[in-house]
Amino acid sequence: MSSLPLGGRRFGERETLRLFARALRYVAPLRWRFAAKLGLTLVSLAPRLLLPWPVKLIIDHVINRDPVAEALAGYPPFVRPLLAPLVGMDPLEILLWLLGAQGLLVLAIGALGSTAAEVDRTEASLSSGRDTATTTENEANYGHSFAGGLLGLFEFRFTLRLTQALNHLYRSRVFERIQSLPMRAFDDERIGDAVYRLMYDTPSITNVCYRLLVTPVAAVLGLLVTVWVVRGAVTTSPGVAWAALGFLPLALLTTLIFGTRVRAQSLGSREAGAITTTGIEEGFANILAVQSLGSEAHEHRRFARESWASFGAFRRFVLTIILAIAFGAVPALALTAYAFLRVTDLVIAGVLTSGDFALVFTYYFQIAGYAIALGSLWIQVQGSAAGLRRVFELMDWPSERDAPGARDLPPVRHGVRVEDAHFRYADGTPALRGVSFEACVGEVTALVGPVGSGKTTLVSLLPRFLSPSAGRVRIDGIDVESVTLASLRARTAFVFQETALFDASIEENLRLGRPDASDEEIRRAARSAGADDFVRALPDGYRTRLGRAGGKLSGGQKQRLAIARALVRDAGILILDEPTSALDPESEARIIAALHEAARTRVVIVIAHRLSSIRAADAILFLEHGRIVERGSHPQLMSRPGGAYRRFVELQTRGPV
Repeated sequence: MSSLPLGGRRFGERETLRLFARALRYVAPLRWRFAAKLGLTLVSLAPRLLLPWPVKLIIDHVINRDPVAEALAGYPPFVRPLLAPLVGMDPLEILLWLLGAQGLLVLAIGALGSTAAEVDRTEASLSSGRDTATTTENEANYGHSFAGGLLGLFEFRFTLRLTQALNHLYRSRVFERIQSLPMRAFDDERIGDAVYRLMYDTPSITNVCYRLLVTPVAAVLGLLVTVWVVRGAVTTSPGVAWAALGFLPLALLTTLIFGTRVRAQSLGSREAGAITTTGIEEGFANILAVQSLGSEAHEHRRFARESWASFGAFRRFVLTIILAIAFGAVPALALTAYAFLRVTDLVIAGVLTSGDFALVFTYYFQIAGYAIALGSLWIQVQGSAAGLRRVFELMDWPSERDAPGARDLPPVRHGVRVEDAHFRYADGTPALRGVSFEACVGEVTALVGPVGSGKTTLVSLLPRFLSPSAGRVRIDGIDVESVTLASLRARTAFVFQETALFDASIEENLRLGRPDASDEEIRRAARSAGADDFVRALPDGYRTRLGRAGGKLSGGQKQRLAIARALVRDAGILILDEPTSALDPESEARIIAALHEAARTRVVIVIAHRLSSIRAADAILFLEHGRIVERGSHPQLMSRPGGAYRRFVELQTRGPV
């Protein structure tokens, strides 16, 4: 089976749209909460329509002392009821009234005055570095409100919880998907890349969902309502409002030019970050080998190159964003200059008041902000498209599935039969060539042969970690392809050559395959595997935490726990790959005796190279080049002069000549 796909560096608009549509499906379980978020956003934007008016009132009626009653008819209808209490007040009373109103606005929405600098927002972010991985932590914990004060605090907390719920749902689905991938899906793919996709690519969904669901509605409504207010407030110069709308086509033009480039740079940054994560994972996993070979300096240089390349790729991504902003800034400045000169001329001509100048420009910048948000929407989500693509590539990898009409496999009563099994890897390399054998309950069957002869591939057919290219595998006469994977693997316990233990207590590790196992069953299995004595000697006994990958134990201790875990599962088929390779002779003898005891009610298949483990088997199958070339008991095979098994044994006992 080939490795997980890495994908190309470029992909078009059509594929990007498909990615976004697929991402939005994850909103369905949270649709009402997203609707509430949209409502809160609209509410937080609404006060902006009123914020410019106090500045106009102060300029016209406090500083310039124009009577409110004479100017009231020139105000838009929606403002007049708010100004009615000011009629007849002197400038000082108007100022105090406005200060009181501003105090209430600060408490409610954190707003003061009319400019963007004076309108508070509620947002927070974690400290981050200058690469994609660290910045995505903020995407996974995004909270924001266009308002401050009590409203902003409420919306911020609501948004933060919604963001975390969305990312938890998405990330959990990805993890579940990884768990269902075939056993060999990651054989050629470094684990670090999968970790990067799960942890740092998944937060891309936050930016996409918020921008595609909230921004179009909020920006369009905000833009239209603000233009309507400006037209009502300044009827003599509607061209100023239309000039602000010019930001929209400018932002769209930037999107068309830079959209593809932004996607490519984001994908490059993420792939460079994945390489760095892989380097960290490999460095920690192989630290003993590196130190034993004196290669610390070489590994440091390798990691330094990968880490610096990750930062460089992120800088190129940011530079592309800066260039896109700069490209649209030049014509935007021209529009701003036009509006400034036009409004100034109208104030000098007496058509507009000094307060109108502040009013118009505040609304002008609001219109420009909405236009930019809407026009640049497409380019703002391009960086996230690369993260979505990498995640969905992982999720689209073919998973293990049951055949239509699959049934549960009943408890194993008789044995396993492999019939003329062939297997080829995805690159065409043959691993098995017409293998047939039978392993029965009550027997220990040993698979023996040189490295690469197909032993591990053969036993991987039994629990359907692999499926034969041709031939059949039957358990009690039932084809394993016709039963459910869950029931098949419930009947199978596998002890791998590389022991896999988790950073949990010993009893939690032993219960991994059977959570309902009793304390007595755990201890009985540990005694059979020769693990009970050393476990009891630990400070916390069976509740001792093992550390990462069982780092607190020796190789032999970890192997004994792995065997005990398989015995706890009480499955009908027990498969062990080199179960005694890290054991001393006394422990090995106990394990062999335990396997024969277990074989009374199970099929036991052992892959072994050590003669002491092999000779005790009831049946021995000797494999070469993917074929069984000899089979029989140890005495039977040793009685064949020049036999393959006999040569194998003599090489162990006498060594090469």
